[in-house]
Amino acid sequence: MLESALIYSSRFGTQLERQQRIQAWLETQFPGTHLSLAPASVDASFRRYFRATLANGDHYIVMDAPPQYEDCRPFIDVAALFGASGAHTPQVLAQDLEQGFLLLTDLGDTTYLAALNADNANTLYLDALDTLIKIQAVSRPGVLPDYDRALLERELRLFPDWYIARHLGVQLDAAQTQVLEQAFTQLLDNALAQPKVYVHRDYHSRNLMISTPNPGVLDFQDAVYGPITYDLVSLLRDAYIEWDEELVLDWVIRYWEKARRAHLPVDPDFGVFYRDFEWMGAQRQLKVLGIFARLYHRDGKDGYLNDMPLVMRYLSATCSRYRELGPLAQLLDELQGQTPAITSGYTF
Repeated sequence: MLESALIYSSRFGTQLERQQRIQAWLETQFPGTHLSLAPASVDASFRRYFRATLANGDHYIVMDAPPQYEDCRPFIDVAALFGASGAHTPQVLAQDLEQGFLLLTDLGDTTYLAALNADNANTLYLDALDTLIKIQAVSRPGVLPDYDRALLERELRLFPDWYIARHLGVQLDAAQTQVLEQAFTQLLDNALAQPKVYVHRDYHSRNLMISTPNPGVLDFQDAVYGPITYDLVSLLRDAYIEWDEELVLDWVIRYWEKARRAHLPVDPDFGVFYRDFEWMGAQRQLKVLGIFARLYHRDGKDGYLNDMPLVMRYLSATCSRYRELGPLAQLLDELQGQTPAITSGYTF
């Protein structure tokens, strides 16, 4: 049994028992009404989601977030904050923080990832860019946690700890370590020099829903106040779907033009802004590779392994385009020649 599943079962009962508790809680919210409960989605944390359907056809989403490991309050706060900007976020209709249950409005069951194709991509991405600008336009300091150096660096450390050491089974020598540390310093300095706005932190095709108004925005509970290019690169250098560079460049330009009209603090020089976008992407891609490796080796979730090559392609391409990141590009080439030390997805 996986470590996460063991913790879940021992501290909060089995998943079946949790579901029975949800059913009982919903009956207090809708007394005398027959309802059915079905899985809606899961994510990389302990959170699970169910769709509750009433006899009259009305449907809602229930978040199941075991309280010792998931705090529902940031979700509640950010839903209201982003919703007030005009973004389409779920409304919190009822809550039981002691048990870790939220009753939410249902934004549908079709993600951007499931719907995107060559015919609709431009329309859907422009909708997503417009919503991103709405969120960023209401930003102010002191509301969300700062995306500070400590947090950005902690994310970067996932790459050597989980991707290099655990996934590849490689120990860097002194020269390679120096290359990595120098690259980390460059990326951190760049990120921290960027203007700050509200940052969703996972603004991509799996967390955007086809809805009216479009898109519906989910999974924002880890939002922070940080670099303005972060969510843009999450969206356009998506770990789960790839678009031609020419198309991505066009969307970046469209965002930049829209952001300037909205008086957001983007650099007036598009070349500088695009460099910031790419370097922010490198930080995120290093983090994501570490997270995907951790999800596999610690949590037994192997589906993310299929997404690693795309993330590495993004990272390698960016590093190869900038002289300052050239040593990191060379190190990545060296690591690509290593064979992952994978024996099992289970941690006991």
